[in-house]
Amino acid sequence: MKRLLWLMVLLGVGWVGAVFSVHAETIGVVQIASGPCSLIRDGQASGIQIGLKLQENDVLETGAEGTLGIVLRDDTLLSIGPNSRFVLDRFAFSPADEQLGLAARLNRGIMMMVSGQIARMAPESVRIETPMALLGIRGTRFAIKVSE
Repeated sequence: MKRLLWLMVLLGVGWVGAVFSVHAETIGVVQIASGPCSLIRDGQASGIQIGLKLQENDVLETGAEGTLGIVLRDDTLLSIGPNSRFVLDRFAFSPADEQLGLAARLNRGIMMMVSGQIARMAPESVRIETPMALLGIRGTRFAIKVSE
């Protein structure tokens, strides 16, 4: 847990000066990648490097020593710990069009989240699923651990 807290601090500090190009399909970017981590997109697995642009339906997996730090377009911060499988199902952030939503699944492992603008503007539109529960977000930060 201390490792994930440290990752969140680093992620927040790294984001202050970070700039990434936002394409219509880009929902966020990997700011920290350590140890074995992989991305599954459209059924194809690949490695993860810092700066990787994320899309809806991306599946992120970490190995026994892997960790990821992610910043979504609405400033949501995600830390994904070792032996995790996290799926970014849906992301909509267009406040002018009142299109706000974040849906993700943690199938196994551990994650921490510091909510961004979507949770502040429309908390009912943020949901994180686990195999045993569905979390609605009403606060600003939380951690989840899903054991196999």
